[in-house]
Amino acid sequence: MCDVDLRRTVSLTRVNTELRAIRTITCLEVRSVTFPRAGQSMRKSLMFDLSVREVMERNKALRLSPDTTVSEAAQKMAKIQTGAVMVVEHGRLIGIFTERDALFRVMARGLDPLTTRLADVMTSETKTVKPDDSYGYALVLMQEGGFRHAPVIEDGKPIGIVSSRNAMDPDLEQFTSEANRREYIRRTRH
Repeated sequence: MCDVDLRRTVSLTRVNTELRAIRTITCLEVRSVTFPRAGQSMRKSLMFDLSVREVMERNKALRLSPDTTVSEAAQKMAKIQTGAVMVVEHGRLIGIFTERDALFRVMARGLDPLTTRLADVMTSETKTVKPDDSYGYALVLMQEGGFRHAPVIEDGKPIGIVSSRNAMDPDLEQFTSEANRREYIRRTRH
């Protein structure tokens, strides 16, 4: 085990890639991660430190009824360029429908998107986050659960959606490049 000090590496911006990369950069198992404090070299807006409220997509948070057809949902998703829809009934979240659901649960099964209802193909056991949770927590939840979108719930009601794609910024490319470089060095030393 070892500690990873991100003050000496590059900023962490996307958990799916970075957690794997951190493990290979410095050791096989990460015990702790040290983040810089305000006033240090990395900016406060480090994605991990932001609250979900600061990064969630309110304007792209579609709320549709379970009786909405997949075709109608896909058209609305395309119109606002979002990858997920919160399925809501009586103001409460009952599921989530994503672009992956459309591909694997509808198209791959040969179902008709014009007649298939969201209720029949949505993910009903949805993991959610609160707006005051850290974005880092949301990313870890998504990475561990193997999904890319998490509805944001406040007072029992869906108020937005957060995506692992929110973490995409220029630091990701730099981090990934550094991870690959260190992995190469590690492999060539053994």
